[in-house]
Amino acid sequence: MIGFAFCGSYCTFASAFAALRRLAEQGEELLPIFSFNAASTDTRFGHAADFIREAEAICHRPPVLTIPDAEPLGPALPLEVLVVAPCTGNTLAKIALGVTDTPVTMAVKAHLRRSRPLLLAPASNDAMAANLKNIAALLEKKSVFFVPMRQDDPEKKPHSLVADFSLLPDCLAAAREGRQARPLFL
Repeated sequence: MIGFAFCGSYCTFASAFAALRRLAEQGEELLPIFSFNAASTDTRFGHAADFIREAEAICHRPPVLTIPDAEPLGPALPLEVLVVAPCTGNTLAKIALGVTDTPVTMAVKAHLRRSRPLLLAPASNDAMAANLKNIAALLEKKSVFFVPMRQDDPEKKPHSLVADFSLLPDCLAAAREGRQARPLFL
């Protein structure tokens, strides 16, 4: 089973859900996981309850929404790969520092206990500023992989990076093989 975790980069949800649908169409067994903010915040990009319903419909199972429900994802219910898409700068920093205060970060912690592949699809306005050190720290970890990223608006958001979500299925295959998809920066 593949875990697919959503964090609060709401402007990338359409792309993340398209990748989730593509994985489901390819026959992947999927478990949706939502951060507290992704599960509770309504934005101009949509309503949290609608996103939860959509993930449940695509994955054919209810999403993980609490820390206690995320904890077994390493030892008791091991996932083959855990995808975090979108992975916000906040969650990226927490993963790099080992902070476990949301369902997503607990799922990551539990998952990494078994040294299984973690695939991150960043969407962060500070990825090339405050979060660059966290990306570098995670690149050094053997079982952590990234979906290739690009600047989404170099003029107005010079420190922003967003993963190319259309590459997620291919990156999942690479992570299963224990390799980082290249180029890392598009």
